[in-house]
Amino acid sequence: MRLNQHRPASPFDATEDPQPGGICRTHPGAVLPQLLEPHRDRLLRRQHETHPVPRTAQRTLSIDPMQITTPQLNLLSARVLLALIVLITLPAAGTLAQAQGAPTNCLGRSDVLGMSRIVEIDTAAGPRFGEQYEENIFLEAGEVVLTFDDGPMRRFTQPILDILDRHCVKATFFTVGRMAVADPAMLKQIDRRGHTIGTHTWSHKKLGRVGQATAKREIELGVSAIVAALGKPVAPFFRFPYLSDPKSAQKLLRNRGQGIFGIDVDSRDFSTRSGTVMAQRVLAKLKKKGKGIILFHDIQRSTARGLDGLLTKLKKRGYKVVHMVPKETVKTVARYDAIAAKYVKRKAKAKKDNPLANRAVTWPNASGAGAGSAGEVLPWTKNKSPARRSPKTAKRRKPKPAPPQTDDYEKRWQLSPFGR
Repeated sequence: MRLNQHRPASPFDATEDPQPGGICRTHPGAVLPQLLEPHRDRLLRRQHETHPVPRTAQRTLSIDPMQITTPQLNLLSARVLLALIVLITLPAAGTLAQAQGAPTNCLGRSDVLGMSRIVEIDTAAGPRFGEQYEENIFLEAGEVVLTFDDGPMRRFTQPILDILDRHCVKATFFTVGRMAVADPAMLKQIDRRGHTIGTHTWSHKKLGRVGQATAKREIELGVSAIVAALGKPVAPFFRFPYLSDPKSAQKLLRNRGQGIFGIDVDSRDFSTRSGTVMAQRVLAKLKKKGKGIILFHDIQRSTARGLDGLLTKLKKRGYKVVHMVPKETVKTVARYDAIAAKYVKRKAKAKKDNPLANRAVTWPNASGAGAGSAGEVLPWTKNKSPARRSPKTAKRRKPKPAPPQTDDYEKRWQLSPFGR
């Protein structure tokens, strides 16, 4: 792999790629406004639609220009200047972000962790990243990439987003299809705040334990569901659940032009409720490795509790955050788009019928294309306790053999988000 590590003398100098065609192209974090300049008009329209200017900022002054005296002219100039500042500032900063405590300007701030650079990833050849592959190593000493798996889950994803905003850093969220369909608004908020959205299958199955047809459905339906829930294409970034990566699934992803992302540092946030323990674990592993892609889960209490303190310590210890963005977006398959559309429509109907439906982890899933029984729940919330039987029935039936034991990682992942 040819790694482009060009760094201009000034953050605002041109950032031409010295090695065209490389997998990774790097941009200093400070030149982000330049990268967005070609899309300025579209972004401003989107910001205005998302954060409309309040009526008080839209008022006009009704004064006869022929009757203006010098003091009135000075007052008018001051009011016009103030109105212009309000009109420019509110759409750009966003009243929603201000209400949530997000900083309105991260450029040039030295009191926060911030981002050192942005790396553009070309996934056309299906590259692999992370310790388990030892390929395409684009991080330098002291650099980290923040990644979050398995969400979105509003009660934890929301505070995590707020923390990332306060520290002026961006992350990559590897989203589960069912979770995206369960809360599209949360997914859209992740995108609106400037983070990268990748995919993490439809229902978090361990692909090394299923057949090729099931694995393909998990991958493709996951992509289609996330794109449908968000309403636009996402990054061609994929991470295997449990990092279980059968060769057949790797080949599928490579042929589809999707990058495979492993990890370098595992927070193991699923194994503790303590944010302090989670943070100490990450710092200890980073001290040994010196850099890496960090795995968190935005469905875990410990990450929501400990992320703020961890990012503060990363800054104190001199670590730098690198943000990954895609060169191209992922392409979906029409067959799975149709299935995903049915799930999204079903969820929208459930929300309309019951306004609290979007707060529930369970959601109606009537029989249909690839669907299960009505009232089906997400795989990590299934009640595995046996149904109650009368004493007579229990005596007549032969005892069933014990189910095969799942590995510790899978068991904890299924139960820990809900404190069980």
